[in-house]
Amino acid sequence: MNILSVSALSKSFGGVQAVRAVSFNVEAGQLLAIIGPNGAGKSTCFNMVNGQIRPDSGSVTIGGVEVSGKTPREIWRLGVGRTFQITATFASMTVRENVQMALLSYHHRLASWWPRVMNLYREEADELLRRLGMSEQAHRQCALLAYGDLKRVELAMALANRPRLLLMDEPTAGMAAAERIELMALTAEIVRERRIAALFTEHDMDVVFAHADRIVVLNRGLLIAEGSPEDVRVDAQVRDVYLGSRR
Repeated sequence: MNILSVSALSKSFGGVQAVRAVSFNVEAGQLLAIIGPNGAGKSTCFNMVNGQIRPDSGSVTIGGVEVSGKTPREIWRLGVGRTFQITATFASMTVRENVQMALLSYHHRLASWWPRVMNLYREEADELLRRLGMSEQAHRQCALLAYGDLKRVELAMALANRPRLLLMDEPTAGMAAAERIELMALTAEIVRERRIAALFTEHDMDVVFAHADRIVVLNRGLLIAEGSPEDVRVDAQVRDVYLGSRR
């Protein structure tokens, strides 16, 4: 079942066509990676799906609902979780409080969130932190965490929305090699366990080829290849424009 469907998506900035008639789908329980060299159109395409950029033409549907032109918050309300290349957490709050804040928003309780935040959705927050391996740090301020742990907190916050679609913009950026593999392995496990559709951009090819079910390759705004990691790895055009012939 397709959760996300992108059809003939296009976007220009002045005279530069950043994305040209790109189409792809993401199914429930599947991880789809968008890769390509710098300037390929990855971020533009990703941000059109999330509502940060309005497409010039084409269609984006989530669960059969057309979302082109909707705001990021409207799209979030349709069951979309998002993580960012640079982590977005409340530094002065504890790990648990950050996840509780995401839960409060999901449950439409932000209008009266303080001072009862310490009592609301605590068990649900703790369960998410347990799943992400962060239980022992639940009481610590996010400002004191290592960067890799902040990435886990951000993922827990994204999952608090009970998403059917998870959007991850370079989820392992800034992390050590071992942390990158560990975090993406855990993410892939959760995605398949909860039947979430996941779309992510990533520069680390080891992460992409180890965990993506399918890969979309962009170059100069065009989709030049799509398929399994094995198919993309041996694609001659991909090797020429992105991976390099040695790979």
